[in-house]
Amino acid sequence: MAAYDAIVIGSGQGGNPLAYKLADRGWRVALIERDQLGGTCVNNGCTPTKTMVASARIAHYARNAMRWGVRCGPVEVDLAAVVARKQQIVARWRTGHERNIARRSNLTVIYGHARFTAPHRLRVAEQELESDRIFIDTGARPALPPLAGLADVAYLTNQTIMELTTLPEHLIVLGGGYVGLEFGQLFRRFGSRVTVLQNGPEILPHEDPDVSLELRLALEGEGIEFRLQAKAESVFVDHGAIGLRLSDGQTVYGSHLLVATGRRPNTDDLGLELAGIQCDRRGFIQVNGRLETSVAGVWALGDVKGGPAFTHISYNDYQIIHGNLIEGKKLSIEGRVVPYAVFTDPELGRVGMTETQARRDGRKLKIGKIAMSAVARAIERDETAGLMKLVVDATNDRVLGAAIVGVEGGELVHIIETLMLLDAPYTALKGAVYIHPTLAEGFWSLMETVAAA
Repeated sequence: MAAYDAIVIGSGQGGNPLAYKLADRGWRVALIERDQLGGTCVNNGCTPTKTMVASARIAHYARNAMRWGVRCGPVEVDLAAVVARKQQIVARWRTGHERNIARRSNLTVIYGHARFTAPHRLRVAEQELESDRIFIDTGARPALPPLAGLADVAYLTNQTIMELTTLPEHLIVLGGGYVGLEFGQLFRRFGSRVTVLQNGPEILPHEDPDVSLELRLALEGEGIEFRLQAKAESVFVDHGAIGLRLSDGQTVYGSHLLVATGRRPNTDDLGLELAGIQCDRRGFIQVNGRLETSVAGVWALGDVKGGPAFTHISYNDYQIIHGNLIEGKKLSIEGRVVPYAVFTDPELGRVGMTETQARRDGRKLKIGKIAMSAVARAIERDETAGLMKLVVDATNDRVLGAAIVGVEGGELVHIIETLMLLDAPYTALKGAVYIHPTLAEGFWSLMETVAAA
Protein backbone atom coordinates (compact mmCIF):
# COMPACT_ATOMS: atom_id res chain seq x y z
CA MET A 1 0.00 0.00 0.00
CA ALA A 2 1.54 3.31 -1.14
CA ALA A 3 0.64 6.26 1.07
CA TYR A 4 0.58 9.85 -0.20
CA ASP A 5 -0.07 13.23 1.36
CA ALA A 6 -2.53 13.89 -1.49
CA ILE A 7 -3.94 12.02 -4.46
CA VAL A 8 -5.35 13.88 -7.46
CA ILE A 9 -7.46 11.83 -9.88
CA GLY A 10 -7.41 13.46 -13.31
CA SER A 11 -4.99 15.96 -14.81
CA GLY A 12 -7.48 18.58 -15.95
CA GLN A 13 -7.38 22.33 -15.51
CA GLY A 14 -8.21 22.02 -11.82
CA GLY A 15 -6.26 18.90 -10.96
CA ASN A 16 -2.94 19.87 -12.52
CA PRO A 17 -2.34 23.21 -10.76
CA LEU A 18 -3.56 21.70 -7.48
CA ALA A 19 -1.06 18.83 -7.78
CA TYR A 20 1.74 21.28 -8.58
CA LYS A 21 0.96 23.59 -5.66
CA LEU A 22 0.68 20.77 -3.13
CA ALA A 23 3.93 19.23 -4.37
CA ASP A 24 5.62 22.62 -4.07
CA ARG A 25 4.77 22.56 -0.37
CA GLY A 26 6.81 19.40 -0.02
CA TRP A 27 3.84 17.03 -0.01
CA ARG A 28 4.17 13.63 -1.59
CA VAL A 29 1.53 13.77 -4.33
CA ALA A 30 0.19 11.16 -6.75
CA LEU A 31 -1.46 12.39 -9.96
CA ILE A 32 -3.51 9.67 -11.63
CA GLU A 33 -4.30 9.98 -15.33
CA ARG A 34 -5.89 7.25 -17.43
CA ASP A 35 -5.34 8.90 -20.80
CA GLN A 36 -3.38 12.05 -21.65
CA LEU A 37 -2.17 14.91 -19.51
CA GLY A 38 -4.16 18.12 -19.73
CA GLY A 39 -7.72 16.86 -19.49
CA THR A 40 -10.57 17.88 -21.78
CA CYS A 41 -9.45 21.49 -22.30
CA VAL A 42 -6.04 20.68 -23.74
CA ASN A 43 -6.84 17.47 -25.58
CA ASN A 44 -10.35 17.75 -27.03
CA GLY A 45 -11.88 20.95 -25.71
CA CYS A 46 -10.78 24.58 -25.61
CA THR A 47 -7.31 24.36 -27.12
CA PRO A 48 -8.04 22.27 -30.24
CA THR A 49 -11.47 23.74 -30.97
CA LYS A 50 -10.39 27.37 -30.74
CA THR A 51 -7.34 26.57 -32.87
CA MET A 52 -9.64 25.24 -35.59
CA VAL A 53 -12.08 28.13 -35.11
CA ALA A 54 -9.20 30.49 -35.90
CA SER A 55 -8.56 28.68 -39.19
CA ALA A 56 -12.26 28.85 -40.05
CA ARG A 57 -12.30 32.59 -39.40
CA ILE A 58 -9.42 33.15 -41.81
CA ALA A 59 -11.25 31.13 -44.45
CA HIS A 60 -14.36 33.23 -43.87
CA TYR A 61 -12.46 36.52 -44.19
CA ALA A 62 -10.68 35.35 -47.33
CA ARG A 63 -13.87 34.10 -48.96
CA ASN A 64 -15.65 37.39 -48.19
CA ALA A 65 -12.70 39.73 -48.69
CA MET A 66 -14.49 41.90 -51.26
CA ARG A 67 -16.78 42.98 -48.47
CA TRP A 68 -13.81 45.05 -47.30
CA GLY A 69 -12.65 45.94 -50.81
CA VAL A 70 -9.95 43.28 -51.00
CA ARG A 71 -9.68 40.83 -53.91
CA CYS A 72 -8.68 37.23 -53.20
CA GLY A 73 -8.52 34.18 -55.41
CA PRO A 74 -10.51 31.00 -54.87
CA VAL A 75 -10.39 29.84 -51.25
CA GLU A 76 -9.67 26.21 -50.42
CA VAL A 77 -9.38 24.72 -46.95
CA ASP A 78 -6.73 22.04 -46.44
CA LEU A 79 -8.42 20.25 -43.56
CA ALA A 80 -5.46 17.92 -43.04
CA ALA A 81 -3.21 20.96 -42.56
CA VAL A 82 -5.73 22.53 -40.17
CA VAL A 83 -5.77 19.33 -38.11
CA ALA A 84 -1.97 19.10 -38.14
CA ARG A 85 -1.70 22.67 -36.83
CA LYS A 86 -4.23 21.84 -34.13
CA GLN A 87 -2.27 18.75 -33.08
CA GLN A 88 0.97 20.72 -32.86
CA ILE A 89 -0.57 23.26 -30.49
CA VAL A 90 -2.18 20.53 -28.37
CA ALA A 91 1.18 18.72 -28.14
CA ARG A 92 2.86 21.96 -27.04
CA TRP A 93 0.49 22.36 -24.09
CA ARG A 94 0.69 18.68 -23.17
CA THR A 95 4.49 18.81 -23.24
CA GLY A 96 4.35 21.79 -20.92
CA HIS A 97 2.53 19.68 -18.33
CA GLU A 98 5.14 16.94 -18.71
CA ARG A 99 7.89 19.47 -17.98
CA ASN A 100 6.04 20.82 -14.95
CA ILE A 101 5.76 17.33 -13.52
CA ALA A 102 9.38 16.43 -14.27
CA ARG A 103 10.55 19.43 -12.22
CA ARG A 104 8.88 18.05 -9.09
CA SER A 105 10.50 14.89 -7.75
CA ASN A 106 7.78 14.42 -5.12
CA LEU A 107 5.00 14.45 -7.74
CA THR A 108 4.38 11.01 -9.23
CA VAL A 109 2.21 10.44 -12.29
CA ILE A 110 0.46 7.09 -12.34
CA TYR A 111 -1.16 6.19 -15.65
CA GLY A 112 -4.24 4.04 -15.42
CA HIS A 113 -7.84 3.94 -14.27
CA ALA A 114 -8.52 4.66 -10.61
CA ARG A 115 -11.27 3.03 -8.58
CA PHE A 116 -12.12 3.57 -4.93
CA THR A 117 -11.96 0.49 -2.71
CA ALA A 118 -12.70 2.44 0.50
CA PRO A 119 -13.26 6.11 1.44
CA HIS A 120 -9.55 6.95 1.26
CA ARG A 121 -8.15 4.05 -0.74
CA LEU A 122 -7.77 3.56 -4.48
CA ARG A 123 -6.66 0.84 -6.83
CA VAL A 124 -4.89 1.62 -10.12
CA ALA A 125 -4.19 -1.58 -12.03
CA GLU A 126 -2.27 -3.64 -9.45
CA GLN A 127 -1.32 -0.70 -7.26
CA GLU A 128 -3.04 0.15 -3.98
CA LEU A 129 -2.91 3.81 -2.92
CA GLU A 130 -4.18 5.67 0.13
CA SER A 131 -4.35 9.25 1.32
CA ASP A 132 -6.24 11.39 3.82
CA ARG A 133 -6.79 13.91 1.01
CA ILE A 134 -8.18 12.86 -2.35
CA PHE A 135 -9.27 15.21 -5.14
CA ILE A 136 -11.51 14.01 -7.99
CA ASP A 137 -11.11 15.84 -11.30
CA THR A 138 -12.19 13.20 -13.81
CA GLY A 139 -14.25 15.48 -16.06
CA ALA A 140 -17.06 14.51 -18.38
CA ARG A 141 -17.68 12.95 -21.77
CA PRO A 142 -20.33 13.25 -24.51
CA ALA A 143 -23.81 12.17 -23.43
CA LEU A 144 -25.46 10.09 -26.14
CA PRO A 145 -29.22 10.36 -26.60
CA PRO A 146 -31.47 7.25 -26.54
CA LEU A 147 -31.75 7.34 -30.32
CA ALA A 148 -32.74 4.14 -32.11
CA GLY A 149 -30.03 2.96 -34.51
CA LEU A 150 -27.30 5.27 -33.20
CA ALA A 151 -25.01 2.39 -32.24
CA ASP A 152 -25.05 1.20 -35.86
CA VAL A 153 -24.01 4.56 -37.36
CA ALA A 154 -20.53 6.08 -37.57
CA TYR A 155 -21.50 9.21 -35.66
CA LEU A 156 -19.07 11.93 -34.55
CA THR A 157 -18.52 13.57 -31.17
CA ASN A 158 -16.71 16.77 -30.23
CA GLN A 159 -13.51 14.72 -30.05
CA THR A 160 -13.69 12.56 -33.18
CA ILE A 161 -14.90 15.35 -35.47
CA MET A 162 -11.58 17.13 -34.96
CA GLU A 163 -9.73 14.14 -36.43
CA LEU A 164 -11.46 14.37 -39.82
CA THR A 165 -9.08 15.20 -42.65
CA THR A 166 -11.72 15.13 -45.40
CA LEU A 167 -14.39 17.80 -45.39
CA PRO A 168 -17.96 16.56 -44.83
CA GLU A 169 -20.26 17.26 -47.75
CA HIS A 170 -23.27 17.76 -45.47
CA LEU A 171 -22.83 17.80 -41.69
CA ILE A 172 -25.93 17.20 -39.59
CA VAL A 173 -25.53 18.56 -36.07
CA LEU A 174 -27.80 17.03 -33.46
CA GLY A 175 -28.07 19.69 -30.76
CA GLY A 176 -28.17 23.49 -30.84
CA GLY A 177 -26.03 24.14 -27.79
CA TYR A 178 -22.52 25.60 -27.48
CA VAL A 179 -20.70 22.58 -28.94
CA GLY A 180 -23.09 22.11 -31.84
CA LEU A 181 -23.05 25.77 -32.84
CA GLU A 182 -19.28 26.18 -32.68
CA PHE A 183 -18.63 23.11 -34.81
CA GLY A 184 -21.55 23.90 -37.11
CA GLN A 185 -20.16 27.32 -37.99
CA LEU A 186 -16.61 26.00 -38.13
CA PHE A 187 -17.42 23.40 -40.79
CA ARG A 188 -19.75 25.74 -42.66
CA ARG A 189 -16.84 28.16 -43.00
CA PHE A 190 -14.62 25.31 -44.13
CA GLY A 191 -17.12 24.67 -46.92
CA SER A 192 -19.56 22.02 -45.69
CA ARG A 193 -23.30 22.27 -45.90
CA VAL A 194 -24.57 22.28 -42.29
CA THR A 195 -27.97 21.51 -40.80
CA VAL A 196 -28.56 21.92 -37.05
CA LEU A 197 -31.42 20.00 -35.45
CA GLN A 198 -32.66 21.48 -32.17
CA ASN A 199 -35.29 19.79 -30.02
CA GLY A 200 -36.86 23.03 -28.80
CA PRO A 201 -38.25 26.37 -29.96
CA GLU A 202 -34.83 28.05 -30.13
CA ILE A 203 -31.11 27.34 -30.00
CA LEU A 204 -29.22 27.90 -26.73
CA PRO A 205 -32.28 27.18 -24.56
CA HIS A 206 -30.63 28.52 -21.38
CA GLU A 207 -30.28 32.01 -22.88
CA ASP A 208 -32.93 34.71 -23.25
CA PRO A 209 -34.99 34.21 -26.42
CA ASP A 210 -33.93 37.55 -27.93
CA VAL A 211 -30.25 36.67 -27.41
CA SER A 212 -30.61 33.19 -28.93
CA LEU A 213 -32.56 34.57 -31.88
CA GLU A 214 -29.92 37.19 -32.61
CA LEU A 215 -27.17 34.58 -32.79
CA ARG A 216 -29.27 32.21 -34.90
CA LEU A 217 -30.02 34.94 -37.43
CA ALA A 218 -26.32 35.69 -37.74
CA LEU A 219 -25.50 32.01 -38.32
CA GLU A 220 -28.33 31.63 -40.82
CA GLY A 221 -26.77 34.55 -42.68
CA GLU A 222 -23.76 32.33 -43.31
CA GLY A 223 -25.91 29.57 -44.75
CA ILE A 224 -26.43 27.28 -41.75
CA GLU A 225 -29.85 25.66 -41.84
CA PHE A 226 -31.72 25.30 -38.54
CA ARG A 227 -34.57 22.89 -37.88
CA LEU A 228 -36.26 23.89 -34.63
CA GLN A 229 -38.68 21.70 -32.68
CA ALA A 230 -36.96 18.82 -34.47
CA LYS A 231 -37.07 15.71 -32.30
CA ALA A 232 -34.99 12.90 -33.77
CA GLU A 233 -36.50 9.45 -33.23
CA SER A 234 -34.13 7.18 -35.13
CA VAL A 235 -31.02 7.18 -37.29
CA PHE A 236 -30.05 4.88 -40.13
CA VAL A 237 -27.76 4.53 -43.14
CA ASP A 238 -29.26 4.54 -46.64
CA HIS A 239 -26.95 4.10 -49.64
CA GLY A 240 -24.05 5.67 -47.79
CA ALA A 241 -26.03 8.62 -46.43
CA ILE A 242 -26.99 9.07 -42.80
CA GLY A 243 -30.69 9.65 -42.25
CA LEU A 244 -32.42 11.02 -39.15
CA ARG A 245 -36.13 10.36 -38.93
CA LEU A 246 -37.95 13.10 -37.03
CA SER A 247 -41.09 12.88 -34.91
CA ASP A 248 -43.05 14.85 -37.53
CA GLY A 249 -42.40 12.09 -40.07
CA GLN A 250 -39.76 13.98 -42.05
CA THR A 251 -36.25 12.66 -42.65
CA VAL A 252 -33.03 14.67 -42.84
CA TYR A 253 -30.13 13.17 -44.82
CA GLY A 254 -26.45 14.06 -44.59
CA SER A 255 -22.99 12.66 -45.12
CA HIS A 256 -21.88 13.01 -41.48
CA LEU A 257 -23.59 13.24 -38.09
CA LEU A 258 -22.25 15.16 -35.09
CA VAL A 259 -23.96 14.26 -31.81
CA ALA A 260 -23.80 17.30 -29.50
CA THR A 261 -26.55 16.66 -26.98
CA GLY A 262 -24.77 17.34 -23.72
CA ARG A 263 -22.18 15.86 -21.36
CA ARG A 264 -22.20 13.17 -18.69
CA PRO A 265 -19.77 12.90 -15.75
CA ASN A 266 -16.97 10.35 -15.62
CA THR A 267 -18.18 8.84 -12.34
CA ASP A 268 -19.88 5.59 -13.27
CA ASP A 269 -16.69 3.51 -13.06
CA LEU A 270 -14.88 5.14 -10.11
CA GLY A 271 -16.27 2.85 -7.41
CA LEU A 272 -17.79 5.83 -5.62
CA GLU A 273 -20.32 3.61 -3.88
CA LEU A 274 -17.48 1.79 -2.10
CA ALA A 275 -16.24 5.12 -0.76
CA GLY A 276 -19.68 6.40 0.25
CA ILE A 277 -19.43 9.39 -2.11
CA GLN A 278 -22.87 10.62 -3.10
CA CYS A 279 -23.93 11.65 -6.62
CA ASP A 280 -27.08 13.22 -7.99
CA ARG A 281 -29.47 11.41 -10.31
CA ARG A 282 -27.35 12.28 -13.35
CA GLY A 283 -24.14 10.99 -11.80
CA PHE A 284 -22.52 14.31 -10.87
CA ILE A 285 -20.71 14.24 -7.54
CA GLN A 286 -22.51 16.24 -4.87
CA VAL A 287 -20.36 18.82 -3.08
CA ASN A 288 -20.82 21.58 -0.53
CA GLY A 289 -19.78 25.18 -1.04
CA ARG A 290 -16.18 24.28 -0.29
CA LEU A 291 -16.26 21.50 -2.91
CA GLU A 292 -15.97 18.73 -0.30
CA THR A 293 -17.98 15.58 -0.98
CA SER A 294 -20.12 13.58 1.43
CA VAL A 295 -16.86 11.97 2.60
CA ALA A 296 -14.61 14.21 4.67
CA GLY A 297 -11.21 14.66 3.08
CA VAL A 298 -12.46 13.97 -0.46
CA TRP A 299 -13.12 16.89 -2.80
CA ALA A 300 -14.47 17.12 -6.36
CA LEU A 301 -13.64 19.87 -8.83
CA GLY A 302 -14.28 20.65 -12.46
CA ASP A 303 -16.99 19.20 -14.68
CA VAL A 304 -17.40 16.02 -12.61
CA LYS A 305 -19.29 17.93 -9.89
CA GLY A 306 -21.87 19.47 -12.26
CA GLY A 307 -22.65 23.14 -12.58
CA PRO A 308 -21.01 25.38 -15.20
CA ALA A 309 -18.79 23.15 -17.36
CA PHE A 310 -16.04 25.61 -18.25
CA THR A 311 -12.26 25.43 -17.94
CA HIS A 312 -12.12 28.68 -16.02
CA ILE A 313 -14.57 27.25 -13.48
CA SER A 314 -12.35 24.19 -13.04
CA TYR A 315 -9.40 26.48 -12.36
CA ASN A 316 -11.43 28.56 -9.93
CA ASP A 317 -12.44 25.34 -8.16
CA TYR A 318 -8.72 24.67 -7.64
CA GLN A 319 -8.27 28.20 -6.28
CA ILE A 320 -11.11 27.69 -3.81
CA ILE A 321 -9.83 24.33 -2.59
CA HIS A 322 -6.24 25.54 -2.26
CA GLY A 323 -7.31 28.77 -0.59
CA ASN A 324 -9.37 26.95 2.03
CA LEU A 325 -7.07 23.99 2.61
CA ILE A 326 -3.69 25.72 2.55
CA GLU A 327 -4.24 29.44 3.03
CA GLY A 328 -6.90 29.29 5.73
CA LYS A 329 -9.44 31.23 3.68
CA LYS A 330 -13.21 30.74 3.70
CA LEU A 331 -14.00 30.60 0.01
CA SER A 332 -17.14 29.13 -1.52
CA ILE A 333 -18.55 28.40 -4.93
CA GLU A 334 -21.89 29.80 -3.80
CA GLY A 335 -22.67 33.19 -5.29
CA ARG A 336 -19.59 33.40 -7.50
CA VAL A 337 -19.91 35.47 -10.65
CA VAL A 338 -19.54 33.18 -13.68
CA PRO A 339 -18.69 34.61 -17.12
CA TYR A 340 -18.56 32.44 -20.22
CA ALA A 341 -18.55 32.65 -23.98
CA VAL A 342 -19.82 30.74 -26.99
CA PHE A 343 -17.02 31.04 -29.55
CA THR A 344 -19.15 31.46 -32.61
CA ASP A 345 -18.76 34.56 -34.75
CA PRO A 346 -20.33 36.77 -33.54
CA GLU A 347 -19.37 35.57 -30.07
CA LEU A 348 -21.82 35.32 -27.22
CA GLY A 349 -20.32 36.65 -24.01
CA ARG A 350 -22.48 36.07 -20.93
CA VAL A 351 -22.23 36.73 -17.20
CA GLY A 352 -24.64 36.45 -14.32
CA MET A 353 -28.40 36.04 -14.63
CA THR A 354 -30.50 36.15 -17.76
CA GLU A 355 -33.62 38.32 -17.85
CA THR A 356 -35.68 35.13 -17.80
CA GLN A 357 -33.97 33.91 -14.62
CA ALA A 358 -34.30 37.30 -12.92
CA ARG A 359 -38.03 37.51 -13.68
CA ARG A 360 -38.52 33.96 -12.46
CA ASP A 361 -36.99 35.10 -9.15
CA GLY A 362 -39.59 37.87 -8.98
CA ARG A 363 -37.09 40.72 -9.17
CA LYS A 364 -37.93 44.25 -10.27
CA LEU A 365 -35.79 44.95 -13.30
CA LYS A 366 -34.31 47.58 -15.49
CA ILE A 367 -33.21 46.44 -18.95
CA GLY A 368 -30.78 48.05 -21.35
CA LYS A 369 -30.29 46.90 -24.93
CA ILE A 370 -28.68 48.19 -28.10
CA ALA A 371 -27.82 46.66 -31.45
CA MET A 372 -24.16 46.21 -32.35
CA SER A 373 -25.01 48.16 -35.50
CA ALA A 374 -25.09 51.24 -33.23
CA VAL A 375 -21.45 50.78 -32.17
CA ALA A 376 -19.04 52.86 -34.26
CA ARG A 377 -16.15 50.39 -34.20
CA ALA A 378 -18.42 47.53 -35.25
CA ILE A 379 -19.65 49.63 -38.18
CA GLU A 380 -16.08 50.45 -39.21
CA ARG A 381 -15.18 46.77 -39.06
CA ASP A 382 -18.39 45.87 -40.93
CA GLU A 383 -19.17 43.33 -38.21
CA THR A 384 -22.45 44.62 -36.88
CA ALA A 385 -24.37 41.43 -36.13
CA GLY A 386 -25.65 41.08 -32.58
CA LEU A 387 -26.67 43.09 -29.56
CA MET A 388 -25.64 44.19 -26.08
CA LYS A 389 -28.07 43.52 -23.24
CA LEU A 390 -27.90 44.50 -19.56
CA VAL A 391 -30.10 43.16 -16.74
CA VAL A 392 -30.23 45.44 -13.68
CA ASP A 393 -31.87 45.16 -10.26
CA ALA A 394 -34.24 48.13 -10.20
CA THR A 395 -34.09 48.40 -6.40
CA ASN A 396 -30.36 49.19 -6.18
CA ASP A 397 -29.05 49.62 -9.76
CA ARG A 398 -26.71 46.62 -9.37
CA VAL A 399 -26.03 44.54 -12.47
CA LEU A 400 -27.57 41.08 -12.32
CA GLY A 401 -26.27 39.91 -15.67
CA ALA A 402 -25.38 40.77 -19.22
CA ALA A 403 -25.26 39.21 -22.68
CA ILE A 404 -23.21 40.48 -25.59
CA VAL A 405 -23.75 38.89 -28.97
CA GLY A 406 -21.18 40.57 -31.14
CA VAL A 407 -17.63 40.81 -32.33
CA GLU A 408 -15.32 40.17 -29.33
CA GLY A 409 -18.35 39.58 -27.11
CA GLY A 410 -16.36 37.21 -24.91
CA GLU A 411 -13.82 39.95 -24.20
CA LEU A 412 -16.31 42.77 -23.71
CA VAL A 413 -18.40 40.96 -21.13
CA HIS A 414 -15.48 40.99 -18.68
CA ILE A 415 -16.01 44.72 -18.24
CA ILE A 416 -19.50 44.01 -16.93
CA GLU A 417 -18.16 41.17 -14.78
CA THR A 418 -15.73 43.60 -13.13
CA LEU A 419 -18.62 45.92 -12.30
CA MET A 420 -20.42 42.99 -10.67
CA LEU A 421 -17.35 41.90 -8.69
CA LEU A 422 -17.02 45.42 -7.30
CA ASP A 423 -20.73 45.50 -6.44
CA ALA A 424 -20.92 48.85 -8.21
CA PRO A 425 -24.08 50.27 -9.82
CA TYR A 426 -24.39 50.21 -13.58
CA THR A 427 -24.25 54.02 -13.51
CA ALA A 428 -20.52 53.75 -12.76
CA LEU A 429 -20.06 53.05 -16.48
CA LYS A 430 -22.61 55.58 -17.60
CA GLY A 431 -20.32 58.57 -17.24
CA ALA A 432 -17.06 56.78 -18.01
CA VAL A 433 -14.64 58.06 -20.66
CA TYR A 434 -14.20 55.47 -23.40
CA ILE A 435 -11.49 55.40 -26.04
CA HIS A 436 -12.93 56.27 -29.43
CA PRO A 437 -13.41 54.25 -31.50
CA THR A 438 -13.50 51.00 -29.54
CA LEU A 439 -16.08 48.28 -29.12
CA ALA A 440 -16.20 49.05 -25.38
CA GLU A 441 -17.46 52.52 -26.30
CA GLY A 442 -20.77 50.82 -26.99
CA PHE A 443 -21.30 50.55 -23.23
CA TRP A 444 -21.95 54.28 -23.09
CA SER A 445 -24.93 53.92 -25.41
CA LEU A 446 -26.01 50.72 -23.62
CA MET A 447 -26.13 52.44 -20.24
CA GLU A 448 -28.22 55.25 -21.71
CA THR A 449 -30.94 52.75 -22.67
CA VAL A 450 -31.35 51.21 -19.20
CA ALA A 451 -34.96 51.69 -18.07
CA ALA A 452 -37.62 49.98 -16.00
CA ALA A 453 -39.07 46.99 -17.78
